Amino acid sequence: RVLSPFGPQAEQGEGPVLGRSPHTGAAEGRAGAARLPPGEFIGGEGKLHGETARRLEADEKPLQIQNDYLFQLGFGALWRVQEEGLDSEVGCLIRFYAGKPHSTGSSERIQLSGMYNVRKGKMHLPVNRWTRRQVILCGTCLIVSSVKDSVAGKMHVLPLIGGKVEEVKKHQHCLALSSSGPQSQTYYICFDTFTEYLRWLRQVSKVASQRVSSVDLSCCSLEHLPANLFYSQDLTHLNLKQNFLRQNPSLPTARGLSELQRFTKLKSLNLSNNHLGDFPLAVCNIPTLAELNVSCNALRAVPAAVGAMCNLQTFLLDGNFLQTLPAELENMHQLSYLGLSFNEFTDFPEVLEKLTAVDKLCMSGNCMETLRLQALRKMPHIKHVDLRLNLIRKLVADGVDFLPHVTQLDLRDNQLGNLDATVFSGLEVLHCERNQLVALGLCGCVLKALHAASNELVQLDVSPVPNYLSYVDVSRNCLENVPEWVCESRKLEVLDIGHNQICELPARLFCNSGLRKLLAGHNRLARLPERLERTSVEVLDVQHNQLLELPPSLLMKADSLRFLNASANKLETLPPATLSEETSSILQELYLTNNNLTDKCVPLLTGHPHLKILHMAYNRLQMTAHSNCIEVFPEVMQLPEIKCVDLSCNELSEVTLPENLPPKLQELDLTGNPRLALDHRTLELLNNIRCFKIDQPSAGDASGAPAVWSHGYTEASGVKNKLCVAALSVNNFRDNREALYGVFDGDRNMEVPNLLQCTMSDILAEELQRSRSGEECMANTFLVMQRKLGTAGQKLGGAAVLCHIRHDPVDPGGPFTLTSANVGKCQTVLCRSGEPLPLSRSYAVSCEEELQRIKRHKAIITEDGKVNGVTESTRILGYTFLHPSVVPRPHVQSVALSPQDEFLILGSKGLWDSLSVEEAVGAVRSVPDALAAAKKLCTLAQSYGCRESVSAVVVQLSVPEDSFCCCEDLPPRGRCPSPPPLLFPPSPFCRHFSAVFLTAATISMHG
Repeated sequence: RVLSPFGPQAEQGEGPVLGRSPHTGAAEGRAGAARLPPGEFIGGEGKLHGETARRLEADEKPLQIQNDYLFQLGFGALWRVQEEGLDSEVGCLIRFYAGKPHSTGSSERIQLSGMYNVRKGKMHLPVNRWTRRQVILCGTCLIVSSVKDSVAGKMHVLPLIGGKVEEVKKHQHCLALSSSGPQSQTYYICFDTFTEYLRWLRQVSKVASQRVSSVDLSCCSLEHLPANLFYSQDLTHLNLKQNFLRQNPSLPTARGLSELQRFTKLKSLNLSNNHLGDFPLAVCNIPTLAELNVSCNALRAVPAAVGAMCNLQTFLLDGNFLQTLPAELENMHQLSYLGLSFNEFTDFPEVLEKLTAVDKLCMSGNCMETLRLQALRKMPHIKHVDLRLNLIRKLVADGVDFLPHVTQLDLRDNQLGNLDATVFSGLEVLHCERNQLVALGLCGCVLKALHAASNELVQLDVSPVPNYLSYVDVSRNCLENVPEWVCESRKLEVLDIGHNQICELPARLFCNSGLRKLLAGHNRLARLPERLERTSVEVLDVQHNQLLELPPSLLMKADSLRFLNASANKLETLPPATLSEETSSILQELYLTNNNLTDKCVPLLTGHPHLKILHMAYNRLQMTAHSNCIEVFPEVMQLPEIKCVDLSCNELSEVTLPENLPPKLQELDLTGNPRLALDHRTLELLNNIRCFKIDQPSAGDASGAPAVWSHGYTEASGVKNKLCVAALSVNNFRDNREALYGVFDGDRNMEVPNLLQCTMSDILAEELQRSRSGEECMANTFLVMQRKLGTAGQKLGGAAVLCHIRHDPVDPGGPFTLTSANVGKCQTVLCRSGEPLPLSRSYAVSCEEELQRIKRHKAIITEDGKVNGVTESTRILGYTFLHPSVVPRPHVQSVALSPQDEFLILGSKGLWDSLSVEEAVGAVRSVPDALAAAKKLCTLAQSYGCRESVSAVVVQLSVPEDSFCCCEDLPPRGRCPSPPPLLFPPSPFCRHFSAVFLTAATISMHG
């Protein structure tokens, strides 16, 4: 008997799943399965990525299911698919069982049962004696048999909702269970072992503490309803999500969905992700039902019988294949929410006109190409229209002048070129991000929020002046000036105009008493308004402009300013903080990196006593500690509050330390000091620092590495001091003739990046033994890594970029070839003749091809653009429970290196979210040292506002005209390479700062 697993996503049609017996080797189990006739698999089960397992049908072929799964994962050749299928580690992705697998967690949630000594009534009455009976906990009830060793006789049922669970100390392993109400009954149960006692105590306490009669049987691999569940006649809420329930099970004694109508008090029923195929008609006979969820069940039609559910208030049909709705839905007079997202509708269903209690139209992710306003006019009860992720190219008015009833309109991620939304006279909130809008017109009568980022807007008209407008986001467009109506919006609190072409900010804008947050970075501002009156701005971001100075009165007039980012400008001076001792600055975060500031600005910083974060790297200061030529170790160890010292990339030859290190010192970075030699005592003392970084002495000649490449890397933690990135750097990969570099980003988890760092180089080395194709080897490395992640990859994931440099094995005397592969938002860029050459691609929902692929699998894309609310990337390592919507198939690209190639940058998501490839290349092109270049990139990212972990690897290239000659000069095999910097010990708290004195100030203010 074998069982096969499909996860909720795989069930949609492209994700077959397979597994293996835990008692059989993978090769033996699968080979044996192949020899059996198909009929022998009836009753077998399988499991996908550790999720629920389902029974195989008689005509299903397990090995074919496994092959289909691995093909879909990304493997291209049949021989490789078969080879992968023999590996035991594939069991973490797909697994078959000879018999139904036992899961303690889910089986306990279904029911607990056993033979125990039971006593009914009060303990002190002698007539009530202990007898051994079958005891079952299922649903909301305790069930006790009346006949010894049998459940055939009458069953005594004790409702537990609102009851009591007490420990009986007079008897070992004994519980007293009482029902609620005036006619309360009590049962005493003595368990045989302490383990059983604890298991029952946990489950019974959970049931008794509930306020409503609710049962959660989600993710339990159910094929039919538990028979004992029907003793819970008071059941009002039942969750059967993500099982494999059937209308009429094949076993004659099994209870199918047709039995659900026996729950006469049921109000809420969740049947989502059960792959039903057909609508369960039995639910139509439950008149008390108020909430029904049948999402993601591959439904193609809704029967007319649903009209009988006259009390239904919430009806979720998302993630199916529906194109029409029956007219009988109009009988649902109380229906207030109808979910139709991610179906196949091409127009509004006509029955919506009759559902007058429904005020929100949820039809995102469908196939609508035209928005007919006439249809909306016929639905005056609709206030909120959600049409994101459709294919809408135009709005057709059909003579409609006004639609005052629509207050919220969501048209995100469509294909609109122009949008005249003035017809929506009552519009309060508009979402139209990620279209191709050039012109946008709105009615501002009651407008409160405008979200129009990531378009091509050159014209933005709102009339009349929106007096209620509080939020505007028009970033990443082509605007050349701030619209006049923005300055006149008196209730405006947040304005984001970043990434446009704006040359000037109106002075009136700062006079707005309500404005709290102004984001104007990445524009063409040459100056800010000179004369500023009192302003209430708390957050001001003007980074990446062309500012030569800040207004002299800025910090004096903006007495509410807490955050100022003026990085990447041309500032030479800073304005004074205040002219009065009575009023002090409340500025807490100041970012001034990458300007032309000198030491004259430093005394002005003392006017900000509340400053917590200060970034002033890459200016013209003389006190910067890292990336200078310091030869004598400064006496910073005398500062008792110092937490971080960064003296990397200098000319230190020795370190002078006090007898005791500063008590709060957490990080010391001495990497990039080639002349530094530390004695044993000094090393022993420094190893007590939580994060101590130093170059490890080379075991061989420093010239052992090929002269073609050298590298440096930096990792920096995010705001919570949690390092969720990792870097891989192997200058001498496979006999000193190749190089391998990588960056891995786990977003919020550390486990996956560490696994990738430790494993991917070994996998690639194995793959290179199998094939001569570099691109095929790189692609398979990522796919194999998916199973190597094991159980960690079932719920966690991570982005990765890997770069491999070698000679073409077909032409060993030819040029070096660089092969890059990536998933997620980790990317690499090559600097060729001073220009960036991107070698990566980020696959996300914003990619049309990926969006259509995800829609085919009926995954739900949440409003924040994430697949099932988990990840923005559609190709990423791990997250196997999202298969097949999310896959590990990488983007692979190869280029032949030439003497025009100067360096290579690999970066994590945080780096590329903060810096464009052009700025990254320009920032480090003049930095000769790879470590200093990597450090600069991370510093810039943090200075520009990056709050997450960030990692950068810079590989300096020196490719000769005759690459083969370089290879002839390589050292003999077996020579030890110069390893990368090490951490003593590894710690998640590592962060780089650009100046010791600034670090000391920053840290002491933190804490």
